[in-house]
Amino acid sequence: MLRKWRQLILIRYKKICFIMISVMFISVYSVILVIHVGINSAIRVQIVRDSDPSLLASFNDKDYENISLQIQTKSNGNIQTALRMDNKRLNSSSRYMTKGTLKVMPISAEESKETEDNIYLDEEYSLDDNSDNRQAKYSSYESSGNVKNVTRRLPQAIIIGVKKGGTRALLEYLRLHPKIRATGPEPHFFDKHYKKGLEWYRQQMPLTKSDQLTIEKTPSYFVTKGIPEKVYIMSKRTKLIVVVRDPVTRAISDFAQLVSRRPDVKSFEELALVDNRTKMVDTSWTIIKIGIYVKHLVNWLEYFPLRQIHFVSGENLIKNPAHELKLVQDFLGLQPLIDDHYFSFNSTKGFPCFRKHANSSKIHCLNNDKGRPHPIVDPSVIKRLRDFFRPFNARLYQMTGHNFGWT
Repeated sequence: MLRKWRQLILIRYKKICFIMISVMFISVYSVILVIHVGINSAIRVQIVRDSDPSLLASFNDKDYENISLQIQTKSNGNIQTALRMDNKRLNSSSRYMTKGTLKVMPISAEESKETEDNIYLDEEYSLDDNSDNRQAKYSSYESSGNVKNVTRRLPQAIIIGVKKGGTRALLEYLRLHPKIRATGPEPHFFDKHYKKGLEWYRQQMPLTKSDQLTIEKTPSYFVTKGIPEKVYIMSKRTKLIVVVRDPVTRAISDFAQLVSRRPDVKSFEELALVDNRTKMVDTSWTIIKIGIYVKHLVNWLEYFPLRQIHFVSGENLIKNPAHELKLVQDFLGLQPLIDDHYFSFNSTKGFPCFRKHANSSKIHCLNNDKGRPHPIVDPSVIKRLRDFFRPFNARLYQMTGHNFGWT
């Protein structure tokens, strides 16, 4: 009986020893794996905040369809890898594996040229997107150990307006300048997220070097009460950019976008006029109110001098983008590097497309909802609107010293 008990005890002892040895082996292996990952982190693209689930979810949203996200790392002086996301999923081929499900892969020599100016930054992407706000939230990645002397800063310049004036086009053209870094989605900090504080706002900005400007675009700022004071509190030195366009054409363009989202909306004529018989303009309609530019400008001039506000002609931004960009670059105190070589007019879209580098053969165009067909509007209503806006336009010309030529 005693012998049997001894045998049972010996068997259990052996099992315990086996389990302990197994646990020790797994622990040692885990330590070695962690050390290995740390050693190789210099050549891996890392995901900030441990693969933030909300970030990954944003990549799968329908609004990010057909976006190509490209991020580069640099190791031993050579471009090593790039991250690419096409049609809401990453390429399966990979060279190094990052945290989560994202993979990196080698890039071609031609792609290296396209992005060589942005090696140490964490936002380089293809502009072949399909809506006004379809910008990948590319500020979530950085190359481990290789992002040097960069930080997120509050914007030194803001494109504050106006909606359907050409603000998206201007922002994308400005991105071509190596001394400019801009946000992707519109932050809407001063009109929707102000309570979150300036630190939240700063975190929405891209990484920049000390000699680069940070710019953001939210067109609703120009027409929203209370925002001039908020921007002034942030920094009274902020430079402001306003893209303006013939208010009648702008209103019809705004309405065209509205119809694309709400096909059952009333006609433009019904919404623009209080009474079709008297032809009284409905100034309570937001699409009309936006076009009274001088009224909104007065609010901004209470806090900022006119020399800190630059007006861009939306019409000329289409006809002669290089000229308008020259004026904007001068206003921002930058060397005028963006010239005619960057642009190529697309007669089908009715808008200029552009190259990311002056000598590049690849042309990028704004998405398909830019240049959408306008509805046919009763000529008598168009004439009434032109008569309505004319005195406001004249006052704007006088205040800014710029005649935009709207009839």
